[in-house]
Amino acid sequence: MHRRISMLREFSLPLILGILVALAWANFYPESYYHRNFDPLIGPLSCHFLTNDIFMVLFFGIAAVEITRSCLPGGDLYPIRKAVNPLLATLGGVVGPVVIYHGLNAIIGTPALRRGWGIPTATDIALAWLVARIIFGQRHPAISFLLLLAIVDDAVGLAIIALFYPDPHLPFRPHWLMLTILAVMIAYALRHLKVNSYWPYLLIGGTLSWIGLFKAHLHPALSLVFIVPFFPHARRERLHLFEEEAREHSAMSRFEGDWKIIVDFGLFMFGVVNAGVRFTSIGTATWLVLASLVIGKTSGIFIMGWLGQRLGYPLPSKVKTKELALIGLVAGIGLTVALFVAGEAFAEPVTQGAAKMGALCSAGCAVLAIILGRFAKVQRI
Repeated sequence: MHRRISMLREFSLPLILGILVALAWANFYPESYYHRNFDPLIGPLSCHFLTNDIFMVLFFGIAAVEITRSCLPGGDLYPIRKAVNPLLATLGGVVGPVVIYHGLNAIIGTPALRRGWGIPTATDIALAWLVARIIFGQRHPAISFLLLLAIVDDAVGLAIIALFYPDPHLPFRPHWLMLTILAVMIAYALRHLKVNSYWPYLLIGGTLSWIGLFKAHLHPALSLVFIVPFFPHARRERLHLFEEEAREHSAMSRFEGDWKIIVDFGLFMFGVVNAGVRFTSIGTATWLVLASLVIGKTSGIFIMGWLGQRLGYPLPSKVKTKELALIGLVAGIGLTVALFVAGEAFAEPVTQGAAKMGALCSAGCAVLAIILGRFAKVQRI
């Protein structure tokens, strides 16, 4: 039984199953899917809100654990100058799709489609993490590279929504971010006081950070990303045998151990809630979004990663040319995040549906990346 559960988690089968359920449900019973998603479930809170605004806080928290450890001595992103390269790649992963989108739109599109440039800028971190683990294995340095890139990428995507696709009824309120800053200060104080339980960080720091982002009208799913690095943890990633036990009792390790299995299986609901796209329309917006994700993301990340290395900011060990290209292709999986941005970019149903189809089809990057990874004989670790 333990082996079966491990296999389900390793290949993120709950997430894949959730996506398939959403696609079938949305296309065969669209009204039922919509109501189950957005009608109140617990008090005034809908399933959509509980999944995207609360559950995903834990998902990004677990991802922040992986990144924090990678930045420790002995980690794949240590010294800190190694983190510069994925940040430069993130810049390429945002600018590349925008350039491709506007370029193609000038050739085959219309002025009305210009608003869709923000759709291909973000990465579906949940699905990208899954695909990367299939290609590279659990412990490959490419995983840390991709996670840092994807989290910053999504943060940029959320900022684009706030600045360029504002809801007139929910304008950006930056003064509420002071609450998130306060949460970070409290987490720092707890760390200084040697509080070794993750619960005070989670309940006090995490809650204040969430409220700050929510009230600022930014997506609160990233709230724990600012808090997790302050969890007590080992001083370095690669430990001697006698240090392993100490790490397992740290707040960061206990947080990961307590919540990772819940997050892995909870991704089923993330797939159900976000992947329900109807196969109703394919248009120019479909090809603009799809090409921007596949070509723009891959080329932008590859070029900036290569340029960063030439400027003296090295790629992680075992990440060479082919691995960097595969990371770019995996990051081209926009899917759920791109679906969200598409809903903000276009109000007209036909155009919105066509743009969402492009985001949905970007899931093909997963299949292509896995095939190319096998063909290129990428070493799994």
